[in-house]
Amino acid sequence: MRRSKLEMYVDILKVLARHGPLKLTHIMYKANVNCSVLKEYLNFLMQQDLIEEKTVGKKRIVYAITERGLTVLKYFRELKTVLPIIEEAQGKRLPPSLY
Repeated sequence: MRRSKLEMYVDILKVLARHGPLKLTHIMYKANVNCSVLKEYLNFLMQQDLIEEKTVGKKRIVYAITERGLTVLKYFRELKTVLPIIEEAQGKRLPPSLY
């Protein structure tokens, strides 16, 4: 089943929250997102101040989740527990009002 943009954003945040700062390729494999799409999503998440880009050493770039990103992730986890209907509907199409 294809993931929505929102689900992919949340997956990227989860990976960074779980594993700490990671290089682009490590995020790509752990979140199962192709490189060009991942770059676009990382830029969006940085614009929203949910993740930040850091330089480690002379030129190694890693991405880390921010406090705001952790807060957003926490809200999504709470929402998932409040709305169990999403879990039941996997594999089925949700009504447009639930997207």
